[in-house]
Amino acid sequence: MYKKAAAFLMLLNMLVFAGVFCVTGIRANRTAAAPAFQMTSDSDDKVSLMGMAALTASNQRVVKYELLKKETGTEGKAGSTKETGAAKETGAAKEANALVYQLEEEEYDILLRIVEAEAGSEDEDGRVMVANVVFNRVNSEQFPDTVSEVVLQQSHGVAQFSPVSSGRIWSVTVSDKTVAAVQRALEGEDLSEGALYFAARRYADSDSMRWFDEKLTFLFRHGGHEFFL
Repeated sequence: MYKKAAAFLMLLNMLVFAGVFCVTGIRANRTAAAPAFQMTSDSDDKVSLMGMAALTASNQRVVKYELLKKETGTEGKAGSTKETGAAKETGAAKEANALVYQLEEEEYDILLRIVEAEAGSEDEDGRVMVANVVFNRVNSEQFPDTVSEVVLQQSHGVAQFSPVSSGRIWSVTVSDKTVAAVQRALEGEDLSEGALYFAARRYADSDSMRWFDEKLTFLFRHGGHEFFL
């Protein structure tokens, strides 16, 4: 009798132990099978630490939404900074050189050439004056609005500047003295007294000089040039 009761209790203990073991195993399996990437319950924009670790371990680049937004914002600001920097550099250049006239490369080249062609034998002041006349024409309603148009302008098929008519403007070699003179004119130095015309009397034909003398107002003479308004 006692032997049967002891055997029954031993069997019952074995069944209870086996049940506990099974329940523990099932929980462990469920935990192992749970997805590694999860969204936290308090925010839709943040990835849980477990999810980030799992993605990093799989060699994927992990970027939080806030960081991505910050990087995008930084790129936008960088563009603005670049524009601002460029504007500041331009302003600094203007201040350093006190440039009154800003010319594109083609315009600048034509101005250098016409000054060299017209006043290559003059002193530096004489070259500044020729550049001044070009700018005076650009600023006058009587003439075109750009350096190129002023220099290359023709009236009734005749060029305004003889080196343009002869083509010599394209063959001259611009000297350092001309570059320096043009720079002075670009910086606003004006020795022209507002002149819109100039002529070398000793090289001009009598009819042309008669028109200058009769139609224009003589201003002054410098070197081989006479300047008119």
